[in-house]
Amino acid sequence: MIPVLGLVVGVVLGLVISPEVPGWLQPYLPIAVIAAMDAVFGAARASLEGIFNDRVFVISFLSNVVVAALIVFLGNQLGVGAQLSTGVVVVLGLRIFSNVAAIRRHLLGA
Repeated sequence: MIPVLGLVVGVVLGLVISPEVPGWLQPYLPIAVIAAMDAVFGAARASLEGIFNDRVFVISFLSNVVVAALIVFLGNQLGVGAQLSTGVVVVLGLRIFSNVAAIRRHLLGA
C-alpha cells in the first residue's frame, strides 16, 4: 500500500509543481525512465514468482539507470548518441515486454 501511495503522491506533485528538466539532462531522462521501468517490471515478476528481494531490486534499479545513462553519455561523446540510445531502448524494451508476458502468464495462465 505504501508504494502505491508514494506513486500517487509523486504523480500529483509532478502535475501540480510541473518541474522543468535542465537541457543537459534531457537526453538521459527517457533512458533512465525506461531503465527504471525495466527494474520495476522485473520486481513485479519476481514478486509473483515468490523470489523478490528488496536489496536486489534497489541494486537492479540503480545499476540499470546508471549503466543506461553511461551508455547514452558515451554515445553523445562519440557523436552516436541517437544510435546508442536506440540500442538501450530496444534492449530494455525487450526485457520489459518479456517481464510483462511472464506476469500475464502468471496472472492469467495464458
